[in-house]
Amino acid sequence: MVVGECPGAVAKVGVMSDIDERVIGWGIVATGDIAHSVAADLKLLEGSRIAAVSSRVQDRADTFAREFGVTTAYSSVRALVEDDAVDVVYVATPHPQHAYAVRLAAEAGKAVLCEKVFTHSLAETESLAAYAVQQGVFCMEAMWTRFNPLIVKARQMVADGVIGDVRMVSAELGFASTHGPDHRLWNRPLGGGALLDVGVYTVGFAQMLLGAPAEVAAVGTLTDQGVDAEAGLLLSWPGGQRAHMDVSLRSPLAGAASIVGTTGRIEFAPRFHHPGRMTYVRTPERGVEHPEVFQHLSEGHGYVPMLRAVAQAVREGRTECPEMPLADTVEVMRVLDDALGQLGVEYPDVAPAGA
Repeated sequence: MVVGECPGAVAKVGVMSDIDERVIGWGIVATGDIAHSVAADLKLLEGSRIAAVSSRVQDRADTFAREFGVTTAYSSVRALVEDDAVDVVYVATPHPQHAYAVRLAAEAGKAVLCEKVFTHSLAETESLAAYAVQQGVFCMEAMWTRFNPLIVKARQMVADGVIGDVRMVSAELGFASTHGPDHRLWNRPLGGGALLDVGVYTVGFAQMLLGAPAEVAAVGTLTDQGVDAEAGLLLSWPGGQRAHMDVSLRSPLAGAASIVGTTGRIEFAPRFHHPGRMTYVRTPERGVEHPEVFQHLSEGHGYVPMLRAVAQAVREGRTECPEMPLADTVEVMRVLDDALGQLGVEYPDVAPAGA
C-alpha cells in the first residue's frame, strides 16, 4: 500500500483566494549541505520561490545563487531578513548561530523555519520561542520527520487506538563520522555531539507519541573536545511507559524505530527519520502475526511536505503548524539539555555569525 500526502498538505479544491495563490519568497541563511538539499526541494514546490540567500562569505552566497537561479545574494543575515521579497527565512547555520538569525527574522516580522536543533540550550530555546510568540510571527523547527506521510499515518493510527495504548517506543540513529576534530560535528563551540545532531530525532520521535517524560537517564562517552560521541537514553512516564534510544557519531546504527502498544506495534525500517516503509503488526492470533506494509516514495530529498505545509501556514496567516508546535521544540530540548547535563557536556557562548 502506498501512502500519499498528509491531509494538511493537500491543495484546496475549488476557487482559491488571492492569499491562497500568493507565491511565497524564501530567504536561505547559510549555504552548507542541508541548505543545498532544502533549496533543491524548494525548486520542486509549487507556489514558492527562493528570493535570496546569505552567507558570511559573499563568494559562497554568489555561487549558491548561481546554482539555484537566485537573483539576490547577501553577505549578512540582516540584509536578507530586511529584503521585502523574503516572506520566510530558512536558517541552516550551525546550532549555536540559530538564535541570532531567528531573532533577526522575527524582529523583522518574517516567518522563520529553523534547522534542528532549534538552539543548543534549553534557556535559549525557551527565550527564542517566547520572542517569536511575542512578535506574532510564524516560527518552527525544521523537523521534516513529522511531515513524512508515513509518520503522519502512524500518528493517526496511534490516535485512533489501532495499536491500543502505547507502552514502549524505541529508536536509534547514528553513523561513523570521518570528519576531523574541527568539523561542526565534533566542535564544541559549534554545538557538536551526537545528541544535538541525531539525538533530536530520537527524542522528538518519543515526545511526539508520549509527550514530555517524567524522568531522563543518560549514559555515553565524551571526546577529548568535550562533546558526546555516543549516548543511550531511557525515558519514562508516570503511567509506566518508556522509551529507549541510542545515538552515535562513531557507529553506523541501522536507524530503525518501533512503537509498541497493547494490541499491536508499528515498525519503521531504516532510516526512521525519513522513512519509506512502515509495517503495522496486529496482536497475533494463535501465534500468527498479520503484518500490513505501507510505503511512500519521497518527493525530492524528502523536505517537500514540510516546506509545503509551512508555505500554506504563512499564506493563511498562522503562526504554527500543528505537526510541529514550538511547545514540542521546547520539550524536546528540555530532554536533550537534561541528558547533556548528565553527560557533562557544556557549550560556550558563541558570537553571532553573519551580522
